[in-house]
Amino acid sequence: MIVVHHLDNSRSQRVVWLLEELGLDYSIREYRRGKDMRAPESLKQVHPLGKAPVLEDGGVVVAESGAIIEYLLQRYDTEGRLAPPRDSEDGRRFTYWLHFAEGSLMPPLLLTLVFGQVKARAPALVRPIARGIADKVLGGFVRPQLSAQFDFMERTLAGQAWFAGERFSAADIQMSFPLEAAAARGGLDQRYPHLRGFLARIRERPAWKRAAEKGGEFGALG
Repeated sequence: MIVVHHLDNSRSQRVVWLLEELGLDYSIREYRRGKDMRAPESLKQVHPLGKAPVLEDGGVVVAESGAIIEYLLQRYDTEGRLAPPRDSEDGRRFTYWLHFAEGSLMPPLLLTLVFGQVKARAPALVRPIARGIADKVLGGFVRPQLSAQFDFMERTLAGQAWFAGERFSAADIQMSFPLEAAAARGGLDQRYPHLRGFLARIRERPAWKRAAEKGGEFGALG
């Protein structure tokens, strides 16, 4: 039996969704965040960094959502329903977006979260200075980076239905978490109708709905 070590409101929701799309039997071992939004210490018994997702499949243990997606596709998606041939143009796009999600899009989104916390939680004595520094970094670097990436992704989906082409793929599953996070608190608003439309369409997929029932919906960065 496949076991997903699943942290609420986190990247691990993508793995639950992929398992539903593949129609595989699995169980969820759920971990809940504390009031500080950190993962519980018990996750460190599964992974030294205390991070989710972690997937167990018999004697195989895989961490990192991108690596888990690739493992599940290689082992169980024998008909290639969720991944185009890697030597095709769609396949090259698939690989690009599979890595873009965490390699390019998530870092500025995490900086948005970090500097937002700096502004909110800095001691009163230094709060004006902290807020000034945070606003300068956000305004001068982070938000321009996000705007450029949003524009790039918006143009991509203006010309094709899904990130890898005209067919839904696991690259769309991988891209879902940062885009949900961006919509929640990263500035992905109505200026980006194709990206907002992407989020609306994935939420209508039966497998997404089943995953949301079992593992919870996305809501913020995690």
